[in-house]
Amino acid sequence: YMAGVFGIHPRDAIGHTTAELMSRFGSHKTDANDKRVLETGEGLGFYEEEYRDATGAVRQWLVNKMPLKDADGQIERIVTVALDIGERKRGELEMRQAKDAAEAALRNLRETQQSLIEAEKLAALGRLVAGVAHEVNNPVGISLTVASALERKAAVFATEVARGELKRSRLNEFLETTRDASSQLVANLNRAAELIQSFKQVAADRNYSDQRLFDLGDLTEQVVMSLRPGLRKHNLTLNVECQPGLMMNSYPGPYGQVLTNLFLNSVAHAFPNGRAGTVEIQVRAAGNDHVVVAYSDDGCGMSLDVRRRAFDPFFTTRRDQGGTGLGLHIVYNIITNRLGGRLELDSEPGNGTRILMTLPRTAPQERAELSAASA
Repeated sequence: YMAGVFGIHPRDAIGHTTAELMSRFGSHKTDANDKRVLETGEGLGFYEEEYRDATGAVRQWLVNKMPLKDADGQIERIVTVALDIGERKRGELEMRQAKDAAEAALRNLRETQQSLIEAEKLAALGRLVAGVAHEVNNPVGISLTVASALERKAAVFATEVARGELKRSRLNEFLETTRDASSQLVANLNRAAELIQSFKQVAADRNYSDQRLFDLGDLTEQVVMSLRPGLRKHNLTLNVECQPGLMMNSYPGPYGQVLTNLFLNSVAHAFPNGRAGTVEIQVRAAGNDHVVVAYSDDGCGMSLDVRRRAFDPFFTTRRDQGGTGLGLHIVYNIITNRLGGRLELDSEPGNGTRILMTLPRTAPQERAELSAASA
């Protein structure tokens, strides 16, 4: 075997050192390890070394050198055992390369997944914008119509006054019209202002990454107000019951994202073909340190297979309708990582869906930092 490595016939190797044989094809090998054995009188233990063979290829070896001693304890010979580990080294290199490639692919997948999650968050916010814009358009449009009618009546009234033709009945009629118009203007503009204020708060919270103190009931009502514009379009009823005085030191934006995603998920999956239904949100205390948020709908429910995979990334039953499968995955990540809570899913076909979220009143800072770092 070694003669083949050195490129000679075995009989030509007798009486020569490996260094002499290797020098024939320009390679070299030192005798430093043999000298160490002579100096210490002990074996070296296994170690690795490499050198080029007769073809110029690098060969790797697992080597051990042991002294053979005579009756007086003097070293007569040194036995060298060399195991060719080239195949093993090549296998290790291939495994390292495969591992590096797999890790690079995993990093790319995580970056892609994070990009898709951010896109899904923006898409959900975009749907809120469209819904609120449509809802605000109603009271603003009514106000514009009332104001235009009032403007025309005021012009006619001014003409009658200028001509001196004003009658008491016309004055009373104008005053009544003005009171009605003012009442409608105030009511509709207040409605528009409430919607805009609610949406501004929800949008601001979405971009607010720091912890802050807030009343969970008030925040839930603000988020729900931004969701109500889509109710009539989808023939749904949204009932909210919040225990008052539940102060939280947590992240309002991610909490709003959770409620939005759950509502949009119900709209997309729980009520097919425009079926009417009810969505309920209940918020209550759970001891001194936690709160429970119960979200439920009376929709079509989930099968066992769907329920098991509901929070998996990219799993969706509406792929053909543009579903990304990230809505509930985002909910799971926010609840368990950002808000430091836990959630339970209960659903049966035909019996609706209920998601129970238990949240600490103070979100763990270390979990939030870990979540941000992993993102």
